[in-house]
Amino acid sequence: MNVIGLAGWSGAGKTTLLTRLIPYLIARELRVSVVKHAHHRFDIDVPGKDSWRHREAGAAEVLVASGTRWALMHELRGQPEPALADLLGRMAEVDLVVVEGYKAGPHRRIEVHRSDNGKPLLFPDDPGIVGIACDVRVRTELPQAHLDDIPAIAELMLRAAMPLSEVQALARY
Repeated sequence: MNVIGLAGWSGAGKTTLLTRLIPYLIARELRVSVVKHAHHRFDIDVPGKDSWRHREAGAAEVLVASGTRWALMHELRGQPEPALADLLGRMAEVDLVVVEGYKAGPHRRIEVHRSDNGKPLLFPDDPGIVGIACDVRVRTELPQAHLDDIPAIAELMLRAAMPLSEVQALARY
């Protein structure tokens, strides 16, 4: 299982880009999963539904299953947030896991940058950035691709992706 991240400021278009990349990668017969980091309290359950009520009652984990999908929700209940490497170890085996967020993680990242966003680039100060997907040309030795060039961005990601074991080893240090 290989891991690559997409990092960038809010509003840069990471999610939009990823929703374009996933079908492209799947068409290349790759199995793809995503880890998304949220900086705020979030809920994937509908308030008032049974699973929500179980969680609100204090259950540590609630697994919801159907003939279509299953989801496991784990409440931290005051415990520290798990490290990315630990979360990746819980995922089913796929060809590529794309991590959206986790800017400070031990994995390599492609920076997603939109010039109209008015934010500075991350890459000069972030050694984990190994490529840039941007709407303008950036002065750097790093490989880069235009935000609309899905095949080129996919190639950047696949070349830079690192084995899960390497991410986990780096996380130990």
